[in-house]
Amino acid sequence: MSLEPAEKYLNPLKVLFEVEKILPDNAILVVDGGDFVGTAAYILRPRGPLSWLDPGAFGTLGVGGGFALGAKLCRPDAEVWILYGDGSCGFSVAEIDTMTRHKVPIIALVGNDAAWTQIAREQVPFFGSSVACKLAYTDYQEVSKGYGGKGFLVSEDSADLSSILKAAQSLCREGHTVLINTLIGSSKFREGSISV
Repeated sequence: MSLEPAEKYLNPLKVLFEVEKILPDNAILVVDGGDFVGTAAYILRPRGPLSWLDPGAFGTLGVGGGFALGAKLCRPDAEVWILYGDGSCGFSVAEIDTMTRHKVPIIALVGNDAAWTQIAREQVPFFGSSVACKLAYTDYQEVSKGYGGKGFLVSEDSADLSSILKAAQSLCREGHTVLINTLIGSSKFREGSISV
């Protein structure tokens, strides 16, 4: 496992290790697809039974928003986190509107590497092309704010990630839905992994 600085922006492993440090015992983790989420499966420790909600082996993108809403409604005292890759975030980020309007506070963490990295890992070596694998470093935190939620952008290794994560937890406990958009660089951690 390599925690050296990523080529650009934050090292995704560092981000996830910081999250692991601050998760409370009542945390529920909802994962919604992507290389960032695949990495999270190795680092984040579920806090108990039924505290890791996953779309399964085929990784149905977009289920995370609904899973997170359901988890928080079933366990209102739990701190519910939804982990998104930037591609999967595009499938259900509009649920922040639902969370905000209905006062269902959740923390969303986006690992934003501006790519369908899980796909590119196989496609580029096999076909020699990254066509349809590139995305933009989208300002998902602004989308959250547009829906009435709170949003943070973390884009540099020097940023105090720990204090931003704790601020998000505090806002969530006050009843706000929060999205943390972490711009992450590439990592060789999942090199050789395949997607189905």
